[in-house]
Amino acid sequence: MEKLTEIQQLLDQTVAGISLGRLAAVLALLFLLLLLKKVFAHLLTKTLFKAVQKTSTKMDDLLLKSLNKPAELLVILFGLYLAVEILHLPSEPTNIDLLARNLIHGLLIFNLGWFCYNAVTLLEQWLGHWAGRTESTLDDHLLPFIRKSLRVFIVILAILMLVQNLGYSISGLIASLGLGGLAFALAAKDSLSNIFGSIMILLDRPFLIGDWIKASDIEGTVEEIGFRSTRIRTFAKTQITIPNSVLMNMSIDNFSRMPKRRIKLTIGVTYDTTPKQMRQAVADIKQLLREHPAIDQEFFLVNFTDFGASSLDIMVYCFTVSTVWSEYLDTREDVCLKIMDRLEKIGLEIAFPSQTLYLQNNEENPSQTSEIR
Repeated sequence: MEKLTEIQQLLDQTVAGISLGRLAAVLALLFLLLLLKKVFAHLLTKTLFKAVQKTSTKMDDLLLKSLNKPAELLVILFGLYLAVEILHLPSEPTNIDLLARNLIHGLLIFNLGWFCYNAVTLLEQWLGHWAGRTESTLDDHLLPFIRKSLRVFIVILAILMLVQNLGYSISGLIASLGLGGLAFALAAKDSLSNIFGSIMILLDRPFLIGDWIKASDIEGTVEEIGFRSTRIRTFAKTQITIPNSVLMNMSIDNFSRMPKRRIKLTIGVTYDTTPKQMRQAVADIKQLLREHPAIDQEFFLVNFTDFGASSLDIMVYCFTVSTVWSEYLDTREDVCLKIMDRLEKIGLEIAFPSQTLYLQNNEENPSQTSEIR
């Protein structure tokens, strides 16, 4: 009994207003929590990680990785909270109890922000899976931008919550940030408009990387789509950089989205062509287009259309099956050569620009004229 009394007296002794018994209890609690943290970490890494790796999705793997370290810190914070409850820290002359509780609250806010910061990877993974289903590569380029923006937002929000937790009013800070944000927005107006232009390109998708487009007097292949500008490689091999805000206000002609490519010809034959020969020529050209494997059979026109200044004009209007530039040129060349062959077989000549001049000699023979072509 005397030993128990001595031990009780020893535990009742105080250090800085805290009994040794409470200090011993807190040390034992912290030791148990460290063991619990080790067990919890082992459970996550050895059991849960192995279980989620067997699943087909990666979302659960990323979720556990995001929770791993914040969950271990949460165990420690729980232990610190119990320690403060056990210690009954003094509030006079300095309120150490309130200071300790605010510190734990601040660490809890930090822990929550840490988890949210890591969890952005989950959103990026989901958006990446969605972006992989689209044909556009622009949404793939925007993923890093979205990830960085969200993480910056989380960090700023966590800092504001920490400042408020320390007892400071954040209303004045938010007002100053509003004024500063307004000044920044005015200074970065062009940059912001270009970013919104990038977002509009993502939503509307008027073109993709590699497309052949024409915007105003600029024509070429889209080489790169950035957050601020789009780079176009012209056919002269020069590179033109256009701000996205300017590009989105232009009329964009996307040649790469043509389902087929047009051939439009005007063939002029000489005026000595007879109606029978003209009808034969039109019929032969139509037959040529029907039999040509590279010509789209859905729609084509061949018609005698005009009495030109120096020729009788036949319009040929059709489309090639292929939209590849080189294949289109090969088809156009082949059609032109075969038309020449058909016209030659029926004895027609292709006209060239010419003028007829009539001279009249009134002195010698008023009725006699001469013709010069």
